[in-house]
Amino acid sequence: MSNYYELTIDQGSTFAITVELKDYFTNDPLNLTGYTARSQIRKDYNSSTSNNFTVSIQDAANGNISMSMTASNTSNLKAGRYVYDLEIEETVSSEITRVLQGVAIVTPQVTR
Repeated sequence: MSNYYELTIDQGSTFAITVELKDYFTNDPLNLTGYTARSQIRKDYNSSTSNNFTVSIQDAANGNISMSMTASNTSNLKAGRYVYDLEIEETVSSEITRVLQGVAIVTPQVTR
């Protein structure tokens, strides 16, 4: 089961967060050695158009994943409500797990 988290993305600004994954039962850091990660944002769940976050595992032993988007990419997002998720994939078994999902609010840019 994935966690829910609401993001706020400022249109025209660089966006970056670090996600710290922990074991559900022990609350210990989830070891992400041998995993890859990916994340997308869409206007709604059925939208055929998506934007990718740049995602990388920063500290596999401590379960740290970074998600980011450049200022030029956030400039291309229209202000409003979006949905996103973050998935990890175990590279040997190809097992995919959604670890984070939620709503992303893009706030409008004034200064251009």
